[in-house]
Amino acid sequence: MPPRAGKPVIVLDGPAGAGKSSVGREVARRLGLPFLDTGAIYRAITLFMLRDEIAPHDVGRLTERLRSFHLSFSGGRVTVCGEDVTNAIRAPEIDREVSLYSAVPELRSSILDIQRQGVSEGLVAEGRDMGTVVFPDADLKIFLTASPEARARRRYDERLDRGETPDYEEILEMVNRRDAIDSKRDIAPLKAACDAICLDTTGMSFEDVVAVILGHAARFA
Repeated sequence: MPPRAGKPVIVLDGPAGAGKSSVGREVARRLGLPFLDTGAIYRAITLFMLRDEIAPHDVGRLTERLRSFHLSFSGGRVTVCGEDVTNAIRAPEIDREVSLYSAVPELRSSILDIQRQGVSEGLVAEGRDMGTVVFPDADLKIFLTASPEARARRRYDERLDRGETPDYEEILEMVNRRDAIDSKRDIAPLKAACDAICLDTTGMSFEDVVAVILGHAARFA
């Protein structure tokens, strides 16, 4: 990892629905650091591969499509090739398929440079292999988790807030399926880094989780 100008790199790993994105974004805001939502990167790639009817196992076509894949973040919005996909990448069909695409080794290696851009200025990054693969020398590694039921409930509530009519049991099944795929894949499986702080958020409020992480980050102030 490139040398940094005195600003910390903080990574949050964990399974689907653990709160990595929302917590990471708020921690970054309070610390004045850039936020890297790697989940959004994989979701955006999944969206475009599904649109082009490119299956995860079709590595040749997938790799070729990635050459023209241009993604940017601005003001909390996600844009790909000029299209705002912020809402589209949160659709249920993306939830169901994203783990299959993110398990493709060629895809994971191809976005390493994207993920590491700007690291010299410090950042907060969320994902599943931030502390083990992408930023192994991060200053602070947090592994967020929660019971499958709690994580499914959070996803259920998020969809309700977006005006959808979700099915809790279907979401719970998706959460368990993604856990199995993410933890058993050969490349960069979901697991806590050996030096990560594990935080079970099952009974914690959003503010409580943010406060705990900020407490650990205080040593870099």
